[in-house]
Amino acid sequence: MNLSSSAPLASDHAHERCAEIVARLQESEIFRDYQDAFETATGLPLVLRAVGAFDPPLHGSHRIASFCALMGGTARICAACLELQAEMESEPVTATKTLQCFAGLAESVVPIRLGENVIAYLQTGQVLLRAPSDKSFGAAMAELEKWRTAVDVAQLKTAYFETRVLTKARYGAVLRLLDSFAQHLSLLSNELMIKQATAEPPAVTKARAFIAENLTEELALETVARAANMSPFYFCKVFKSATRLTFTDYVARARVEKTKELLLNPNTRVSEAAFAAGFQSLSQFNRVFRRIEGQAPSAYREHLHGSHAHATCAAA
Repeated sequence: MNLSSSAPLASDHAHERCAEIVARLQESEIFRDYQDAFETATGLPLVLRAVGAFDPPLHGSHRIASFCALMGGTARICAACLELQAEMESEPVTATKTLQCFAGLAESVVPIRLGENVIAYLQTGQVLLRAPSDKSFGAAMAELEKWRTAVDVAQLKTAYFETRVLTKARYGAVLRLLDSFAQHLSLLSNELMIKQATAEPPAVTKARAFIAENLTEELALETVARAANMSPFYFCKVFKSATRLTFTDYVARARVEKTKELLLNPNTRVSEAAFAAGFQSLSQFNRVFRRIEGQAPSAYREHLHGSHAHATCAAA
C-alpha cells in the first residue's frame, strides 16, 4: 500500500528518514496537544499515520466509535476495515479524501507532505453524515449476514444509533481544520529533515549555522567551505554524508522553509517572502518552490490562509 505522490522517494535511506520524521511528529507536543483539543472539541478520533502503516484503523485514539469497536471484535470485520483503508491508499492522495464503510460511517485522510512526497496523513471519521435509521441499520445487518458473521444484533444496534452524526457541511469544516493543521505539520517535517543530524561533524554544524545566518547572501560553495575551514571538495563530501543533501539542495530547502515561515503572516506577499529568504529572482524561486513543495507558492499561501486572505501571486 502506498499513499504517496507520483514522485518516488529516492532511496531506502530516504524512506528510513521519512519514517523517523513521522515518528517524531507523532510524539511531538504540537501533535499531542492538537489531537487532544480536536478529539475533545469534536468527539471524533484523530491519528497521525505513516504512509503504508499496517496498524488497525484509527489505532491509538481514545475516541473510537463504540460501533466500530464492536465491529473490530471479529476477524472478518477487521478485514473489512482494512480493505477500506487499503482502498484509501490504493492511489496517490494529494488532497483530503473521504470514503464510507459498509455501515455508512465516513472516514477521511488528510495528507502531510515532505517536499513533493506524501509521507503521512491525519485520519479521522467513524461518523455518520445522516441520522441513523432502522432502514440504514437493516442494510448494514444485511451485509453482515453475507459474511456469515455471528454478532450481538441488539448491542450493535444500540452502538450504531449512538454513533456521532454530523452534517456534510459541518464535517467538511472539521476536515478544513485538519487540512490547515496538516500544512503546519508539513512545515515542521521539512524543518526536521533539514535539522536532522546525529553526531554530525563540528564543521558541518558550523556550516549549517553560517548558512542560516547568511540566507540573504549568495552563499557560494567556496564561501561556506571556507567558513567551515575545509576545502570545497572535501566539504561537499562531508556535508552530504552528514545531511544526506547536496549543498545546493540544502540551501534551497532552507530558503523555502524560511519563505514558508514568513508566509505564516497573512499580510506578507509571496514576492517579499522570497527575496527576504535569499532568492535572487522570482523565476528561480518559483522553480525551486515547486520542486520542493510540489505546488506553486501562491497556491501554498492561499491554501495556508484560505481564499479570503489577501493573497498575491508570486509574480507580484
